[in-house]
Amino acid sequence: MKKIEAVIKPFKLDEVREALAEVGVTGLTVTEVKGFGRQKGHTELYRGAEYVVDFLPKVKIEVVVTDGMVEGVIDAMIKSARTGKIGDGKIFVAPVEQVVRIRTGEANEEAI
Repeated sequence: MKKIEAVIKPFKLDEVREALAEVGVTGLTVTEVKGFGRQKGHTELYRGAEYVVDFLPKVKIEVVVTDGMVEGVIDAMIKSARTGKIGDGKIFVAPVEQVVRIRTGEANEEAI
């Protein structure tokens, strides 16, 4: 099993969620986050004063899937989140040792 985390632009969330549903992802966690990468933030003008926005709003999506689903999930995320502009985001994949569904006690792949 793998945990896939994707940090994307907020307005792409619905497209990514729909793409994940099409490849068989049945559950996910979404968190509003702030950060920066190569963008290094940007400057904005407010009431005539220029100020720097260091941390940009992003959305983090987390899913846990079986090993066989990883490539399909990554492809779906890339295709649905890509705008072709800087700041599209990143995808991180990490191993998951154990999953337990609290309600039933089911473990690992049965709990996903």
